[in-house]
Amino acid sequence: MADPETPANPGPVTISTSSSERAPIIYFDGASCFGHHNGAIQIELAANLLMPIGAAVRVDVVQTAHLRCSPAAALALREALDKALAMLKQGQQQLPEEIPAVKN
Repeated sequence: MADPETPANPGPVTISTSSSERAPIIYFDGASCFGHHNGAIQIELAANLLMPIGAAVRVDVVQTAHLRCSPAAALALREALDKALAMLKQGQQQLPEEIPAVKN
């Protein structure tokens, strides 16, 4: 008989496709502040809003998200960000291909 204390191996983790349409897209220009409380990482994400004031423009900063996660999730997010930045840097280092002249 299987041990009830030992979970069965469910195999690889899959993300439900039914949840992807409802997931919000969070845009931010920076992290306005951060900290921790009771073991949870807290990061406030903010974006700049351009507000016209006559002929001038005022920049307002608004919170776009309140990120809360475990330390393990924060490390996973940092790893994903580091890898995404490395991918971006690698793509920017590639020399553009010369487009051959078209002959009619």
